[in-house]
Amino acid sequence: MQHNTRRGLSVFLVLIILTVAVLSAGCDELDRLKVKTGLKNSDFEYIREERVDKIVIQNMRDQGFKFVVTDQNAIKDLYDILSSGKKVSKKSSLQPDYVFEIYEGNNKVHRFKYVAGLDKKDGGNLYSNNQIYIISKRIDSDIINNFWNIRMPPNNFKQVYYGSIMKALDEYFQGKNKNEKIGINFKDDIDGARFILSTEVEEFKSDLNDKYKNAGIGNNDKDKYDVWVTIKTEGYKSTLYKATITFWNRKDKSEKIYYAYDNYNGAGWDIEVYKNKPGSF
Repeated sequence: MQHNTRRGLSVFLVLIILTVAVLSAGCDELDRLKVKTGLKNSDFEYIREERVDKIVIQNMRDQGFKFVVTDQNAIKDLYDILSSGKKVSKKSSLQPDYVFEIYEGNNKVHRFKYVAGLDKKDGGNLYSNNQIYIISKRIDSDIINNFWNIRMPPNNFKQVYYGSIMKALDEYFQGKNKNEKIGINFKDDIDGARFILSTEVEEFKSDLNDKYKNAGIGNNDKDKYDVWVTIKTEGYKSTLYKATITFWNRKDKSEKIYYAYDNYNGAGWDIEVYKNKPGSF
């Protein structure tokens, strides 16, 4: 009886080992098939092989906004996203939002620039000097947003930030020529810089040109515009946003400052722009 029990246990263990071996072979075969069909790339296998110590993600607009990923589960999640990236021949023309530095060990560092979100023109949003990929937006929701939340950005930053600018423009250009050349300056907004994303700037440009056809995003070229608009974030938390929006008119050398004082009501932002500084500002 005891002999039969031991024999049955041995057979059971052999079956388990065989099953695992078959499943492993099946996974490898499935991975090879995905590579052949372009559903997966094999360029990031060094991450799967656990040769990566850390991944550093640096914001391109705010050098003080950097975070380091050392948790192996998070690194594995990143591998799943990167290895699912589609190789393409052309990179996005948008300004990159982040730099990824993947530390493989032995002082080997893989550097990639990353444009958050997907390029509407199908340009690669993750690229190095040699390779270009289109990467899923999961990298934003699963990886980057977790670190964003540590900094407590305003809820729906896109709505409150660009909405405040549009409202200030509407106030300033009441009774004025809307066809003047308008330059929007984000470069000096130190506290807002970390939350600005290139794909959202593109959406804002489209909305902007619907109302102000000669408006554009300035880039250290103030003198080419009739009106230069500078945004400066003055303070924020998840339900409050404050900013000054300064208009400089090149023709008559005049300056006008508007004050954005916005509150989040749960359903969205109540955006208010004032000509005079509010007492609660």
